[in-house]
Amino acid sequence: MTIKHFGRRALLQISTIALAASLIGFAPAQAADTTIAVIVKDTTSFFFQIVLAGARQAGKDLGVTVSELGTQSEADVNGQISVLENAVSSGPAAIIIAPVDFKALGAPIDAAAKTVPVIGIDSSADSKSFSSFLTTDNEAGGRIAADGLAAAIMANTGAMKGDVALITNLPNAGSLEARKKGFVEQLAAKYPDLHLVADKYADGQAATGLNIATDLITANPNLAGIFASNLIMAQGVGQAVAENKLAGKLALVTFDSDDKTVGFLQDGTISALVVQDPYRMGYDGVKTALAVSKGEKVPASIDTGANLVTKANMNDPAIDALIHPKIN
Repeated sequence: MTIKHFGRRALLQISTIALAASLIGFAPAQAADTTIAVIVKDTTSFFFQIVLAGARQAGKDLGVTVSELGTQSEADVNGQISVLENAVSSGPAAIIIAPVDFKALGAPIDAAAKTVPVIGIDSSADSKSFSSFLTTDNEAGGRIAADGLAAAIMANTGAMKGDVALITNLPNAGSLEARKKGFVEQLAAKYPDLHLVADKYADGQAATGLNIATDLITANPNLAGIFASNLIMAQGVGQAVAENKLAGKLALVTFDSDDKTVGFLQDGTISALVVQDPYRMGYDGVKTALAVSKGEKVPASIDTGANLVTKANMNDPAIDALIHPKIN
């Protein structure tokens, strides 16, 4: 009699927990047999390959399955929305996403979050439905870039003055708009003799960055510096500086790194890199997603950090680990 009564009570408690979970849209997950979907902006991008490497390692360490998803272009907004919708349909314990477009991904993320926890990484979106958000403070990153560009111009010319340009990979990407804001505001606040004479958007292609930079160099013989605000633009603009033999004459600060841009840093084509920690974004993203899926409380936002890398500090162990990440 007592055993039967205890069994009914246990079943009632379990049912109550399940009902409570269903009322908030999703049930707590167990680590075993748990799948977390990671959706990046561009699976071919070196930056996002590092993000996926971090997520993959976290999956191994935590005993969860990580689905590596995304399109092959940061410009494929509709493609990412479809990937997100398909991921929701597959029933993961949580979704991690780096939105390609601030406005366009807002409503789809809101819809997804009604049934599965959504963790944001890298770029923001027009949504208040993120359970947590892991990213570089991109406005701070833009300020770091402005400081680095000013220092490089000073080193090249002996004066912190001249014309500068900003080249952004694509319009409407939350992270890039934040970098632009930080950069422009820092120039105005600290460097009144550095004049922003060109503020250009590209189309997500390195070749376009090369062409824009080449045109700017031709049209502005007094151009003292350029800020290229992501890895793809860094590749193209770096190539333009190299082809025009302007290393040590035209200051160039870029965002993120790969073998090509690290090579440009070594030979002086690039003056400085602002480097994020994409591996940590992926790794801690999965840790956070798993915690949320289990009903644990997590911070609403997590700053994953940014560093200015120059030829002088690139061999420091902590910096070297950022610019030569292990992709397992």
